[in-house]
Amino acid sequence: MTTDLFAPYPLGALSLKNRFVMAPMTRNRAAEGTAPTALNAEYYAQRAGAGLIITEGTQPAAVGQGYPNTPGLHTDAQVAGWRLVADAVHEQGGAIFVQLMHTGRIGHPSITGLQPVAPSPIAPAGQVFTPEGMQDMVEPRELSTDELPGVVEDFVQSSRRAVDAGLDGVELHAANGYLLHQFLADGANVRTDAYGGSPEARARFVVEVATAVAAAIGAGRVSIRVSPGHGFNDIAETEVEATYEALVTGLAPLGLAYLHVAEDPGTSYADALRKLFPGTVIRSTGFVGASDLPTAQEVVDSGAGDLFAIGRDFLANPDLVERLRVGAPLNEQRTSLFYGGDGEGYTDYPRLSAQQPA
Repeated sequence: MTTDLFAPYPLGALSLKNRFVMAPMTRNRAAEGTAPTALNAEYYAQRAGAGLIITEGTQPAAVGQGYPNTPGLHTDAQVAGWRLVADAVHEQGGAIFVQLMHTGRIGHPSITGLQPVAPSPIAPAGQVFTPEGMQDMVEPRELSTDELPGVVEDFVQSSRRAVDAGLDGVELHAANGYLLHQFLADGANVRTDAYGGSPEARARFVVEVATAVAAAIGAGRVSIRVSPGHGFNDIAETEVEATYEALVTGLAPLGLAYLHVAEDPGTSYADALRKLFPGTVIRSTGFVGASDLPTAQEVVDSGAGDLFAIGRDFLANPDLVERLRVGAPLNEQRTSLFYGGDGEGYTDYPRLSAQQPA
């Protein structure tokens, strides 16, 4: 049976326009003070044809910022900026979750004036972009056991601010080598307290964050993204199946809005998680595979996922869903303009109607 990807889909209290999700993508265009602006609101509103928008990674605390000009959600000015975004998307009939991304050990003191923090003091290999250009990443400070409730509270308060801003929910970023993923990964987490040493212990902190946020704003407004076995940002995992089984088993009773899985299509971790998670599953294949209409159709028809996330094509095509529906060509992506800057390569991609002859 072929599923109509362009038909509405119920996601808790929301009725999504279709089964296409705009994946979270860093754009580095927040204003000074890391607050969204009218330009950011325009960008997201242009793409409100997606069934669901997941925003760029947004830091829940100052120390969680890993890149220049990324937005936050821990000050009143940032709430006001996100309210601009939420209102603009809702005016276009869209739905939007903000992705809360504490980058942990990924970052640099020259960005925030703070030493990055992590589950263990292990510096990731590689460099990070800073206001002074590319620099080697530094050894992070290990979070003490006593500090962890405070980090949980950062996520809770940021989630409350998201609701205050009018956003429809939050996605906890436990993927791609950032803080929550660092706790899951035995290559980044060598703790000897209750938060390290076994798959269940490494999953504990992530479950605690999700549980606390769900209690604060309602589980139907909370979701989580994972990337099992993905080595981005120098993450190494040797107990993938056991770790993510422990994680999803801990998350399953909470009643979260969705589980978002970014995985190599050549592996089977996502299929196992699909069986463990009782709610909606979003699949994302764009990191290492095709991210197009045929792939989306296959994912949904096979039952591997309920919704399908697309990244860069949403960046370059504000009306991507309509283009997919009618089989229209897509705009060329201007990769040199992906990160930073102004409206060029951000809000100036043409819509299909503007490209058709009068």
